Amino acid sequence: MQLHDLGLIGNSTTSAIIDGNAKIAWWCFPFFDSPPICNALTSPCGAANKDGFIDVLFEKVRSKDQYYIRNTPILVTRLADNSHNVIETVDFAPCYIQFGRLYTPPTICRIIRRVAGRPRIAIRAYPANPAGGQATQAIGANHVTFNGNGQGMRITTDAPLPALIDGQAFFLEDSITLVMGTDEPLLEAPKAYGRHAYEETVAYWHNWIHNIEIPLEWQDEVIRAAITLRLNTFYGTGAIVAGHSILGSGCQEPSRATASLSWVHEAATVTRALNRLGATGTMERYLDYLNNVIADANGLPFQAVYDIHRRTVIAKDGNGIWETPEHHDSYGAAVLACMQAFFDHRLYHPAGKAQFQSLENLGEIAFEKYRQPDLDVWGQGELAVHTYSSIMCWVACERLSRIAQMLDMGESAREWADRAATIHERILENAWNESLGTFTSTWHGDTVDATLLRIPVLKFLPTDDPRTVKTIDYVTEKLKENHFIRCTEKADKAQPNIPLTATFWWIQALNALGHTDVARDAFERVLGYRNHLGLLSSCLAIDDHSFASAFPSTSAMVGIIQCAVELSKPWESL
Repeated sequence: MQLHDLGLIGNSTTSAIIDGNAKIAWWCFPFFDSPPICNALTSPCGAANKDGFIDVLFEKVRSKDQYYIRNTPILVTRLADNSHNVIETVDFAPCYIQFGRLYTPPTICRIIRRVAGRPRIAIRAYPANPAGGQATQAIGANHVTFNGNGQGMRITTDAPLPALIDGQAFFLEDSITLVMGTDEPLLEAPKAYGRHAYEETVAYWHNWIHNIEIPLEWQDEVIRAAITLRLNTFYGTGAIVAGHSILGSGCQEPSRATASLSWVHEAATVTRALNRLGATGTMERYLDYLNNVIADANGLPFQAVYDIHRRTVIAKDGNGIWETPEHHDSYGAAVLACMQAFFDHRLYHPAGKAQFQSLENLGEIAFEKYRQPDLDVWGQGELAVHTYSSIMCWVACERLSRIAQMLDMGESAREWADRAATIHERILENAWNESLGTFTSTWHGDTVDATLLRIPVLKFLPTDDPRTVKTIDYVTEKLKENHFIRCTEKADKAQPNIPLTATFWWIQALNALGHTDVARDAFERVLGYRNHLGLLSSCLAIDDHSFASAFPSTSAMVGIIQCAVELSKPWESL
């Protein structure tokens, strides 16, 4: 299986990754963080799996085409064989308004159509049992239920049931529908349900896209990024996950363990991207998620990562000891993201003094932690006082001052402004390397990393400040490799994967300095690495540019949206 040859369908409750042959290769059921019942991605280099996938067997394929229905996450895969027989598989997760609320069941609909000739197909449904082996079957009149993960998955279909059970080939005369979801009766014929769900889902997504704001240029790229970002949102809590699976650049096993987590350090950039799209509802649900996470902490140290249900995530260190990672940039990221709720009059529930008091708890810890060692955002360095973490602690205090001013809390505004000024002064004293003419990645250091490109965006220093210009120039000189920016100067140049986040940050920094033509060219190059469906992973393999790490990546989709909005010509230019 080619890792580049993958698409995503979903509805913000469930999601599945489908390859270029219409195989459901990864499906965590019923939710993002559930055990996978389709896990064929665990053998991406061609190893035969006897379970862990659902597909359509169509032999002697001569050509194939795969695309999304315009402005939707509905995936169409068209296959043609040597005898000019053609079939079309339409995959989607129902998503539409029903009974006054959004209907997003943990269900996947698959419609297989005859397009030309007299095709002969077989349906293979071999869900995995997370406990090992294939899931057991319970057969009904028009359905099969697969059990094995504590949550039965039922396939209701109008296809010949023996063919579904045994994988026997049969002639496809017209179309068949498979409705795959929880073990509950389907109250109408599969074909009728599939047709209705398809039409309503198309209408929902067309309306959603109709109501977002997009730039004049790169419209299709932004629309696909926006839809994917929405699919990475778990509707139940508002959490936005890093991706839906972790891909290795070689024969490595993907995982849901870190893909289905919500990283706080991405909170501010995600909120900013959603705001620029005008995706107010999705943004407000995400802000609710963050506010609940902050309230759950109740004064305890704020964590860098939580799962979609707001539970704290802990990890093992090299000695096998369970620990909570320290990432002090999370305090500033959370405050910066939640700042939107205080100033945006479109929100149903704008924030007030009660929410401000919760954020002040984060500010107190940020002021305490700004000069203490932590881990870098790349997960590659050792414990040190990282300049970016210190800057984000400054962001927490400085933005709290702005919020307090808006709330007419003059004393609090002055207090937080004084704290921000103290942090600002200490950073200038300890993170600027005069001999190199740049800020360094750690206090009193002699190397740089890509987080320093965020200085102008975060307003730590003005864009035209000589120190800002020198730092961006120095980072470009030291970290640029081919068309990409490496995350750190210390990173091994032979590393197999390179994160795209650093390159998106570099593009934004170039544009901020007025190098718009260079930034536009770099952005076009990055867009060229998307797959045929417009998706990106969070990292690319250095050797062959194949996808690696989180897929499809929230950070990459956010990068596309932000860069397109900042670099596009204005609508007025028409």
